[in-house]
Amino acid sequence: MKKIVLIIIIFVIPIEVIALDYPKLNSNVVEIYDLTDSKVVYEKNSSKKSNLASITKIATVLTSIESIKDVSKEVIITRDILNTVVPEASKAGLKQGDKVTYEDLLYCSMLPSGADCTNSLAILISGNIEKFVDKMNNLVKKIGLTNTHFVNVTGLDVKNHYSTASDIRKLLVHALKNPLFKKIYTTKKYKLTNGLKIETTLYKYNTSQLDISKILGSKTGYTKEAGYCLASLDLINEHEIIIIVLNAKHIGNNYYNIVDTNKLINFISNNYKDEVLVKKDSLIKEITVNLSDIDNYEIKSTVDVSKFLPKDYDKNKIKIDYVGLNELSYRNKKGSKIGVINYYFEDELIYKENVVLDKKINLNIIKLIKKYIVLIIVGIVVIFVIIKKKRK
Repeated sequence: MKKIVLIIIIFVIPIEVIALDYPKLNSNVVEIYDLTDSKVVYEKNSSKKSNLASITKIATVLTSIESIKDVSKEVIITRDILNTVVPEASKAGLKQGDKVTYEDLLYCSMLPSGADCTNSLAILISGNIEKFVDKMNNLVKKIGLTNTHFVNVTGLDVKNHYSTASDIRKLLVHALKNPLFKKIYTTKKYKLTNGLKIETTLYKYNTSQLDISKILGSKTGYTKEAGYCLASLDLINEHEIIIIVLNAKHIGNNYYNIVDTNKLINFISNNYKDEVLVKKDSLIKEITVNLSDIDNYEIKSTVDVSKFLPKDYDKNKIKIDYVGLNELSYRNKKGSKIGVINYYFEDELIYKENVVLDKKINLNIIKLIKKYIVLIIVGIVVIFVIIKKKRK
């Protein structure tokens, strides 16, 4: 089959394209990832190794979920467990003798970022924190993260405890495939079986009362070395978007992990949407039809082909690649596949559809006779000559 590449030209008159400027951010490390389309949208120092504070607890909670057979099992919080929690760590408020479930510990590790809960999980699951950290490091190796290493379960500053925004995003993408993790990660408030009520630290850091309604789930973090951090899952224009911000500051009343995330959510909301690159019923190609009532057959798109893009996207980067038959005849049956259309943006395949013949092609006898008239005449003459010879 022959291959035809077509480029859609949207505008005949050239126009000036002004590139979008992302908002000025306080965070030194940023990555924005379109989870719906599996594509990085924006990054700033996303491969730089950084302290990650309590963002670490994403790995702690996921490792725990993968290690616990029954999350409803009750456990008892002991003095020895609580003694492992350093004074400067954030805590959920567990007390010696508390009887809680593993599920309670998972929620209070994520929402209020309780080191008392993460340490409890590590010790109850593996016997000690060091063995549990080994599980965490094995997990990230299994996922394929090459720039991440854990030394503790809380994220407190310590040598050789680091990750990158890109690795955190990959870890979060993997974790969100786990239904229990996603449920915990996207919960804002929770009540433990011992009656303790907890809520996400998102509220703690949102001192400026910003609109955080588009943040579906989150994990915040802070240490002196890591600065203020946030890994969030956001719903923007019907797309799930992961935004990672690291090493932000607290200036005045503003925690810039929240401020920057809010800026980015608003920016994407105002500037990105599913752009229709090719409309349904757009003419893709005409191919010749032989010996029929029609001379040409129109190949058209059967759906709107769209992609989540900024409003300044380059329309000249839309391409259509039709691969298939370039001639038809009455021998081609209605309902048969005659080719494939591939739709590209910036050389990325965004949609593919089969081309199916949607009408019956009838044989036109007059066209058939016209095409073969010489052969028909020659044939008649030959028959006439043969008959004449036989009569002699």
